[in-house]
Amino acid sequence: MIRRYQFIDKYQKHFGLNWLFKRLEVYPNGYYNYKKNRRSSALDKKAKALDSIKRIYHAHNGTPGYRMIKIYLEQEGISLSTTTVHKYMKELGLKSVVRRRKPNYKYHKPYMVFDNLLEQCFDAKARNSVWCTDFTYLKMRDGSFRYNCTILDLYDRRVVASCCGRKMDTTLAIKTLKKAMIQLDGEEQIVLHSDRGSQFTSREFTDFCAETGVIQSMSKPGCPYDNAVMERYFNSLKNECVYLYSYQDEEKLFNDIAEYAYGWYNNDRPHSHNNGLPPAKVSNW
Repeated sequence: MIRRYQFIDKYQKHFGLNWLFKRLEVYPNGYYNYKKNRRSSALDKKAKALDSIKRIYHAHNGTPGYRMIKIYLEQEGISLSTTTVHKYMKELGLKSVVRRRKPNYKYHKPYMVFDNLLEQCFDAKARNSVWCTDFTYLKMRDGSFRYNCTILDLYDRRVVASCCGRKMDTTLAIKTLKKAMIQLDGEEQIVLHSDRGSQFTSREFTDFCAETGVIQSMSKPGCPYDNAVMERYFNSLKNECVYLYSYQDEEKLFNDIAEYAYGWYNNDRPHSHNNGLPPAKVSNW
């Protein structure tokens, strides 16, 4: 009988309901009850999806967009297209945190520069083979600034090391690199990609890399796309963590960034580079 009802749905515009009821020997009451129950089931399914979207959105402080929420829904067994998720979010009045425009950075005369070994190829064949690094600023409530230096692994986009400080200098860059190298067994030969900031081109930093066997690679001048992975990470860090609050306590800011990097970003946040998997769940083949 269900097939007859479905046939009526498909061809009622061509033949008319009365003719189909008579030819298929279908009672109108049965057909209309079928349509009512089918609509009720669809509404229940939509209501469940809306509830899940609201829960996921608020659980992550409003940071996920419709593409990321689609991945979270799939992990819960709810399969919806990105178009449908976008539509439902508009119905709910939910918007991802707007990403702010990146300010201009000042570049200083370098002590030593290195060739760009990546040429915007941000894939690595194994973990701990190619890292990238950069600095970003963190604005406090009183208008002062703190700074973060992060190293990412291009294999799985994992945060290898993250350090914060009051100065964006070579000392913080070396501190971050030392922290990253603690996990190595001494056999890996790392390529470290950065921009041409004075922290990475200074004599102290380049000497440290040479002593530890780190091979430096650098972006072309004034080309942020050459280190796009770091730009994207800092964009996420600020919009999904830093910009959600107005920080007065330096320690609170530093702790939240560490929790974001080593906690949610590495272990829970879906990453498009990993086909929706967080970095910690990517196998090292």
